[in-house]
Amino acid sequence: MKSTEVRLLPWAREIIALYQSSAGNQFILHGNLQDRFLLPEGEAGRLGELQDYLRQTLLPGFDVILSYDLGNGVRVEKGGELLSQWPAYKERPELPKAPRQAVEFLTRYFRYCANLARLGQKHHQVACLIPAVHLLAPAVPGSLNYDLNALALLMREWATDPLLTSHSLATFLLTDTLNDLHPLLVHNPRATLCKVPLPEEAQLVEAFRVFFKMYPQALQQFQDELEPLARQMKGASLGALETMLRRKDYLKEALQAGDVAGLKKAMVERDSNDLIEFIESKKTLDDLHGQEVLKTLLRQDFQLWKENDLQAMPMGYLICGPVGTGKTYMVECLAGEAGVPVLKIKNFRDKWVGTSESNLEKIFGLLQALGRCFVFIDEADQALGRRDSGANDSGLSGRIYSMFAKEMSNSANRGKIVWVLASSRPDLIEVDLKRPGRLDVKIPIFPASTPEEAFGLLRALCKRRSVVLVPEDFETLKPLLPQWLTPGAAEALAVKIYRNVKVNKSSPLVAAQLCLKDYQHPVPMEVLRAQILLAVKESTDIEFVPKAFRGSELDS
Repeated sequence: MKSTEVRLLPWAREIIALYQSSAGNQFILHGNLQDRFLLPEGEAGRLGELQDYLRQTLLPGFDVILSYDLGNGVRVEKGGELLSQWPAYKERPELPKAPRQAVEFLTRYFRYCANLARLGQKHHQVACLIPAVHLLAPAVPGSLNYDLNALALLMREWATDPLLTSHSLATFLLTDTLNDLHPLLVHNPRATLCKVPLPEEAQLVEAFRVFFKMYPQALQQFQDELEPLARQMKGASLGALETMLRRKDYLKEALQAGDVAGLKKAMVERDSNDLIEFIESKKTLDDLHGQEVLKTLLRQDFQLWKENDLQAMPMGYLICGPVGTGKTYMVECLAGEAGVPVLKIKNFRDKWVGTSESNLEKIFGLLQALGRCFVFIDEADQALGRRDSGANDSGLSGRIYSMFAKEMSNSANRGKIVWVLASSRPDLIEVDLKRPGRLDVKIPIFPASTPEEAFGLLRALCKRRSVVLVPEDFETLKPLLPQWLTPGAAEALAVKIYRNVKVNKSSPLVAAQLCLKDYQHPVPMEVLRAQILLAVKESTDIEFVPKAFRGSELDS
């Protein structure tokens, strides 16, 4: 196994080192396998599929290269004349298609080549590629599927049998996510797990230089700015970029600077199979009412972030507070202030066994490629799973919890991925997920604590609808203003006041009086009180809590 003149990717260099040092001969590749890859100079277009990349950059010196997939069966990619010398093949010169027969065929041939080398007769370097190996040996719960277990054991044997490991044999098992693959293969200590990530910035720069030769019309505006363009497109796959540029070039359209952010957003969301979405935000902390102590702390964090001093950045924030207090709104303000993308994890859970875990694996891989970003998880008490989920969901909740716990505590992500969780029931989130090192700052959000705050909130929301309540109206409305008015409830009240003004031609003050007279809070007061108490207890700094909510006032 050797490299060619093309610049090798880090994971490919690691494979070469392991193989040449005899430390490994079976490599399970997972991650960004469906992307396009830069090939050696002289190849058409210099872009190809992963199997092309493996054959042309890692395996050019191998004598025999075989592959197998369910659709095509066993195929000879290189060295057909050497395979034809195998006595078993001479007796029956046809390549099997059925999984069991194909794996047995490959195993027998590997043993034949190894025995020849051991006897000193011939020495052939043999490689085998198994794309979509999870379709051949899927991760099926339980251990009673004997045929699948037998297939997995045979492929596992390629990395454990001393006869085969001492021979020049390299096997590559390709699966999009490890959670889809049989555990006998994934947990084989003799196999090497190799993650193929989305392209890094340096790889994107190199790719754009190639793209410029292929699609000059599309990239004419960026002839001297390919590096900044690559930096902006971090997180997009080469395949998605090539598709976009090919279409632009065909239509004779030039990519414009103003298009880049929107195109990246669309490509990343499409590549993730709609498991994530970008949250657009032009808000800043200036749009957040009150909480000056909190805003000062957050601005200090963001300043350190901009100065690339990542050690002081928190791993994550927990935003907690009663229903309707504007937790999502605060996330938008955080994102706008920091000036980084905000991604919301959508519903990754699926009814099919293993799919939820596979979806999470894909999401985490994408987040790591994006660079600096906020990751927003709403209703975190429901989404993050439980350590002990019982038997009701076959352990799914516990596995999801473990995946989140591992990813959120990855110190390599500090300053790159900032987790932002929101919940009105933070007590239902596992304690381990809320500890420092995963969620360092816990931010409570509360409803209006005084009649003055409630009036200011209602007045601001009415003003957006051109319904003007003047400061002098406060004394008239004060006895009617509800206790603990939340932004969500105030929004509904403002709509009702606006409708009354338009339909009944009332003055804003009269309309407000009518709407507040028989007002009933949408959330029962005992529930609201309980959620406020939870937010107070979770807060990492008492200064974040208004004085009205610090003591016994909640008992009144």
